[in-house]
Amino acid sequence: MELESNDTEPPLRAIRAFEAFAEHGSIAGAAAELNVTPSAVSHQLHVLETHVQTALTVRKGRALYLTDEGRDYYRSIHSAFTVLRTATRQAQERSMLTQLTIGVTGIFGSNWLLPRIGRFTDAHRDIDISVVYSMHGSYPSDSTDLSIRMGTGRWPGYQATRLLSGVLVPACTPAFARRYGPFRHARDIAQVPLVHDGNRARWAAWFAHAGVRTDRLTGPLLEDGQLTLATVRAELGFGLMRAKIIERELAEGVLVAPLDLTLDIGLDYYLCVRDDVPTGDAVSKLSKWLLSEVRQAG
Repeated sequence: MELESNDTEPPLRAIRAFEAFAEHGSIAGAAAELNVTPSAVSHQLHVLETHVQTALTVRKGRALYLTDEGRDYYRSIHSAFTVLRTATRQAQERSMLTQLTIGVTGIFGSNWLLPRIGRFTDAHRDIDISVVYSMHGSYPSDSTDLSIRMGTGRWPGYQATRLLSGVLVPACTPAFARRYGPFRHARDIAQVPLVHDGNRARWAAWFAHAGVRTDRLTGPLLEDGQLTLATVRAELGFGLMRAKIIERELAEGVLVAPLDLTLDIGLDYYLCVRDDVPTGDAVSKLSKWLLSEVRQAG
């Protein structure tokens, strides 16, 4: 059984011929651009006018001009062709690039990876990077080419290489330190507002490590390190954060760490690659670059 024709379907070849005519202002110019004969362009213009049932051109002497309706129609279809050409060019450019997806935690991405990733993309123009959030919790699986995860380094189905230390350090803003300080001992921190990343047990462990007994573990509880950092920068309390992740804030004086007393809870940042998928050249390049960045940072 034959399908009925759809008379509303636009004749794309005729529309393209009309666009070329409108841009060049002549049948000959359109024919040269499209590499067809002038009569073929004239025929396509007639097809289009018949389809839209509107006069898009008018002849004055030997020359052909756009009518008011033709000019309005050209503006509309030109915009559409611009979108099509842009989408096509972008698809062609992407086809020449190797697509690579890396999964990260929010604070690792914003504080460590993104300030550095430009150096990698500048050196590897043929690799197109997408950055997404890593799967939360136990990371049972994901669709990324590689990921940066916080943990002990043991995830079934993944090869994990230790990347950064996850040692925790108490930090606050200089204004917070001036308001509540000085902080010469861990017991001084026990008297001020605290910001909790994920749970309250980490501050309890830090105070125990410092030899301070305290039942005062109130303060805002945040879901992740990125929210914790934002809360600390908002001067709502002392935060217990990854020293390597806030190095820039400490170096620039945005945050201060009055006490050189850290806590290692056995969780570090790991570079993870699935072991059931062959490691491609792009993954190898990014992995080597990540490790070299860590070495250079010290």
